[in-house]
Amino acid sequence: MADLYIVHGWTYTVEPWRKTLELLRENGISVKMLRVPGLTEDSKKVFTIEDYVKWVNKEIPDGAIALGHSNGGRILLNLCAKKPEKLKYLILLDSAGIYEPSTKKKIVEKLAKLGKPFKKVPLIDKAFHKVTGSTDYSKAPENMKETLRNMLASDKDLDFSKVTTNTFILWGKKDTTTPPRQATTMYEKLPNAELKFYTNWTHAPYISNPDELARALTNLVKRIK
Repeated sequence: MADLYIVHGWTYTVEPWRKTLELLRENGISVKMLRVPGLTEDSKKVFTIEDYVKWVNKEIPDGAIALGHSNGGRILLNLCAKKPEKLKYLILLDSAGIYEPSTKKKIVEKLAKLGKPFKKVPLIDKAFHKVTGSTDYSKAPENMKETLRNMLASDKDLDFSKVTTNTFILWGKKDTTTPPRQATTMYEKLPNAELKFYTNWTHAPYISNPDELARALTNLVKRIK
């Protein structure tokens, strides 16, 4: 069993994680990056949060330490809400999962449903980037656009009080995709959580601060083990 399992966010390549993974392994941490179906693993299916929970439950052994970034955090939160004893520890890195109803989000979702006439409109792509943290939305196949809408909608039903798993929340103060206020909300809602902010981290610290991220994760995993 690996020391750490990672569920990446809404991205079509895990290449940007390479530096962080190399540093973790150099520090003696055995790590496994899971390939999320439909994103870094091709699939024609439209996924629901329930589909992803079933998938990740099979991929991660009981008693493991798992990290979820952005949408990966959303998936692991839903897993732990259903099976709080599944993981030894849950690490949330700039995680999605907080539902914030907003006019902007409703407008963007409505425009997205209109489909092809708007696929190449830069303002819509930019708006979706703000909502989802994904610069790859315009490149997404139609099934994954529907999957994305399912993910955003699932946040309405996520019951944080059921996530009794011991949880560490790591968050960048420069995150403009899932802003720091969401970290505070998540911390307040989770029964057994610790929260730490990092001044210079963005939404993707494996890109902006790979050395610091690897150091933080190494210390955390060794502390847990």
